[in-house]
Amino acid sequence: MEQPRLPAEWEPQDAVLLTWPHRRSDWAPNLEEVTALYEGLVTVIADYADLIIAVPEDELETIEARLEAMNVPMEVVHLRPAPSNDTWARDHGPLTVLVEGTPRLLDFGFNGWGGKFAHELDNEVTARLHRDGAFPEVELEAQDWVLEGGSIEVDGRGTLLTTEACLLNANRNPALSREDIETRLKEAFGVRQVNWLSHGHLLGDDTDSHIDTIARLCPNNVVLYMQCDDPQDEHYSDLQAMEAELAAMTDAEGQPYQLRPLPWPGPVLNDEGERLPATYANFLVINGAVLVPQYDNPADEQALEQVMQAFPGYHIFGIPCSVLIEQGGSLHCITMQLPEGVLYDPA
Repeated sequence: MEQPRLPAEWEPQDAVLLTWPHRRSDWAPNLEEVTALYEGLVTVIADYADLIIAVPEDELETIEARLEAMNVPMEVVHLRPAPSNDTWARDHGPLTVLVEGTPRLLDFGFNGWGGKFAHELDNEVTARLHRDGAFPEVELEAQDWVLEGGSIEVDGRGTLLTTEACLLNANRNPALSREDIETRLKEAFGVRQVNWLSHGHLLGDDTDSHIDTIARLCPNNVVLYMQCDDPQDEHYSDLQAMEAELAAMTDAEGQPYQLRPLPWPGPVLNDEGERLPATYANFLVINGAVLVPQYDNPADEQALEQVMQAFPGYHIFGIPCSVLIEQGGSLHCITMQLPEGVLYDPA
C-alpha cells in the first residue's frame, strides 16, 4: 500500500474547520469582539472553500441566523453541534493524509498543550464531528499519541519542520524519545526528513513554541519566518539563532531554503502590561488566497507584502487579530484546512 502523505497547506482544499467561540469558553469577557472576527472570517473563507463549523448545540440557530443576515452563502457553510472547551481548531482538529489519493483523517490526542488548560471536550471534537457525518465517506483513524496541528509544517514533498521545545516536551509524550517521535512522524505523514529547530519562542505563547508561530514552509522552497531586528528586544538572540538554523537547513531533496523575514511588530501588550505573541507567521493558506494576521501595528503592511512575495498570484487578505492574541493564539491557530476529497469527490 502507498505510504500516507500529508499535503502542503497550499494544495487544493475542500473546506476549513472552525470551532465557534462561546460564553463557556475563555472568550467570555470579549465574546462579542471575537464573534465578530469569526463572522468576518467566514465571509472571506466562503469565497474560496467550504466551512465546517463546530458550534454549541444551543446556539446553532442563532449562529445560522447571524451568518444568513450577513449574506454568507450558507450552501458552503456546514454547522455541526459539538461541545468544546475552546476554539483552537488547529490543535484539536484532524490532520488529513492522502493514501493512494484518498483522504484519511488522523485524530491525534490533544491534552491542552501539556495539561495547561481544560481540553476533554476539545479532544472529542474530531470524533464527534466524524460520527455526525461532517466528513462524508472519509475514514477516521485514532492515534495513540499527542500531536497538535500547529506544531508541524510540511511541504508535501517529504520534508517536515518542527521545534524541539514542543515535540520533545515531556508534557506531551513522555514515554517517547526523539527517535521514536521522528519515526512516528515519518510513518504518519510520509515524510523522509524531519528538520528540528532548537530555537524560536514568543513570549505569551502557551504552546511551547508551535512552529506556526515562528516559521512557515511556502511554495518553491521559501520559508517565511519571524525576524527580530531589535537588539534590545528579549527575543533578539533566540530568533537570530533560529534564523541561522533555518539558513543551514535543506529539504528532503537536499535543496536549501530561500528565507524571507516577516517584520517584527515590537512589544504588543495587554491591559496588564504582559507581552502578547503577535506573529505574522500565523497566516492561513486556502485555495488561491492567504489570510494574514494584522494587529493595528506599523509592521502590518510590510507583513502583507512579504507574504505576497512568497505566494505570487494569490489573493492576500489582512485579518484583524488583536483579539485573538489576547488568548495567546492567532489566525492559523483557530483554523484547520481539510484537503480535497474530504467533502467532495475530486473526480
